[in-house]
Amino acid sequence: MYTKKRTIAREASLTGVGLHTGETCTITFKPAAADHGIKFLRTDLPGSQPIPADIDHVIDISRGTTIGIGEAKVHTVEHALAALTGLGIDNVLIAMSGPEPPVVDGSALPFVEVLQEAGLVDFDEDKAYLEIDTPMSYSEPERRVDIVVLPSDEFRITFMIDFANPALGTQYTSLVDLEKEFAEEFAPARTFCFLSEVEMLKNQGLIKGGSLDNAMVIYDLKGGQIEVDRIRSLLGIEGEVFVGRTGIINDLPLRFYNEPVRHKALDLIGDLTLIGVPIKGHVLAGRSGHKANVALVKKLRSLYQKRQIASRFQTKKTEAFLDINGILKIMPHRYPFLMIDRILDLEPEKKVVAIKNVTINEPFFQGHFPGHPIMPGVMILEAMAQAGGVLLLNAVENPEAKVVYFMSIDGVKFRKPVTPGDQLRFELEMLSFRRNTCRMQGKTFVDDALVAEATFMATVVDK
Repeated sequence: MYTKKRTIAREASLTGVGLHTGETCTITFKPAAADHGIKFLRTDLPGSQPIPADIDHVIDISRGTTIGIGEAKVHTVEHALAALTGLGIDNVLIAMSGPEPPVVDGSALPFVEVLQEAGLVDFDEDKAYLEIDTPMSYSEPERRVDIVVLPSDEFRITFMIDFANPALGTQYTSLVDLEKEFAEEFAPARTFCFLSEVEMLKNQGLIKGGSLDNAMVIYDLKGGQIEVDRIRSLLGIEGEVFVGRTGIINDLPLRFYNEPVRHKALDLIGDLTLIGVPIKGHVLAGRSGHKANVALVKKLRSLYQKRQIASRFQTKKTEAFLDINGILKIMPHRYPFLMIDRILDLEPEKKVVAIKNVTINEPFFQGHFPGHPIMPGVMILEAMAQAGGVLLLNAVENPEAKVVYFMSIDGVKFRKPVTPGDQLRFELEMLSFRRNTCRMQGKTFVDDALVAEATFMATVVDK
């Protein structure tokens, strides 16, 4: 298992056409510092900024994984990312002279070969991992797609595909040691598609660079050679194209008896790179593709971000996400105006759950109202807003140096009175976040009863 952060010794380049765009591109891998990460840079677009290879920058998953910032996009990044992860490289700048890495032969092997030729350099810093300690899953029952990630001391993959096609049928593969197995056992596995998909992809403006030299095409139609000839003419393919006895067009020889499922595992490795760190876990996948992979990666990325926040602000191991001491590290409020006691859960940039224990010692009960203590509605709103502040501050860098200003509160409703002895549970969801300004929907509960709700608009400014 790789243990140290890694880059390459010198630049490594590869030129070819992109599978979907059909545009010629030179991809150049460049050495980078230990905390650089993996980033793509469109050198053909003046002024474009590097695009981090993470899930936050994924903009399309229709027939591959596309990342981008603004007008700068990089299509079909999964093969290049799989090569980097398979070799343990986690710090590199990838310069692109076009919109899509070369497809070459449809596998990750060409990338592996140029990277190995460039040489690998380990840093002194240890590699960070996301360790899976409880099972996680994603399913699409209608498509019979399932992915489960189980705790494991190592990164492992078990992958199964099941197609109603004689050339594929049910296939299975397992990767148990990335460092020892990837380069020879998985990197050479080529992409594949069904002949019935080719016309659809062509009509969608895709596979402009596709050919029988960079993809295995599986026959799945009923028209025999007549249908094959029609699609051959549609694509403008020169030379002979025939059905084949193996069910693969032109009887293309397989590199492995189960090459298609190995390529699916390769794609999964590339998509998992978008977490931002490698994982220690056993991934079991059934019929998974980019859509399901990316959905799982979003959950894993959220878990990683959550743990990063906890490591910065958590003062001791508790069942809660943050105790009061952790809150004090984030929030600028102090007695008598700190209105939250604990953060139960936090999904970075999505949702926060916090609590406040309401006691008779609250100073506002002295006057609101003597003999009939009721928590003022404005104080409930303030407490709810403070919980939202925790969510918002963790959507920006250096939250300790920031403060949240609330700009507006809409749709306020108070459903039930709050009295001493109640425990308030605040649930706030981020509706939008742009240019340090956020809209949040907040609800406050006592037990399961809704007592207040409102929509907040807030901005983050320097202290």
